Amino acid sequence: MPTLIGSVQRALRLLEAAGSHGEGAPAKQLAREAGLPLPTAYHLLRTLTHEGYLRREGGVFVLGAAAGRLAGGGLQQKRRSMILDSLAHFRDAVGAPVYFAVFRDGEIELMGVSDTPANPAVEEWADFRATGHAHAIGQCLLAQLDEETRKDYYDRHPVEAVTQYTVRDQRALEHRIGSLGRMQPVTERQEYALGTVCAAIPITVGDTAATMAISLPLHQEERLLCVVDRLRSEVGALLSTLSFSISI
Repeated sequence: MPTLIGSVQRALRLLEAAGSHGEGAPAKQLAREAGLPLPTAYHLLRTLTHEGYLRREGGVFVLGAAAGRLAGGGLQQKRRSMILDSLAHFRDAVGAPVYFAVFRDGEIELMGVSDTPANPAVEEWADFRATGHAHAIGQCLLAQLDEETRKDYYDRHPVEAVTQYTVRDQRALEHRIGSLGRMQPVTERQEYALGTVCAAIPITVGDTAATMAISLPLHQEERLLCVVDRLRSEVGALLSTLSFSISI
């Protein structure tokens, strides 16, 4: 039988009681609902208030910011699970590793990857955030940004060779980005990882640049456009789930 810490249990009961009252409740009511003696409840309420889990307003206690962060963490975990479930669906539908990324706070953020042992994802051997110029995910996200935002990114993450196939310089990258048609897939061949080809499709959700991508081994290059077209046809049905994840 594991050892249980009684004071922790009592504090959690008080938090649960406070959380059940949107407008807050006084100490006596919380003590009664938690089944605690009033002196014990006062002591725990003071501690929980000091730590930010409760807040006292006009004689009643309401949940504080620290409790909100706990709830937010649970919501974030739920949303991440939703993303991974969606990516697994796409992975099985197209028969290739699937990636989902967004551009947020000036950086490329890989939100999730789904692969299988038979079709492994590309190993992130060089930081995805700093090598956006070299992979389809990054190029697709950069293409959705305005020139000023892209320049800010280049200033922090200069365009430089990752493999011998990487785009030569910032000017060449900008020319490539400028030649892309609206909502056109972005493809790259061994620019980030030797022996790999990748394709990414843009996803616009509000003001957030997002993308989904797939990768294949070089010897399957002829499948690339067919697979990414299949991915694009599948995305619409589950786009709301991916959109939801962007607010994480």
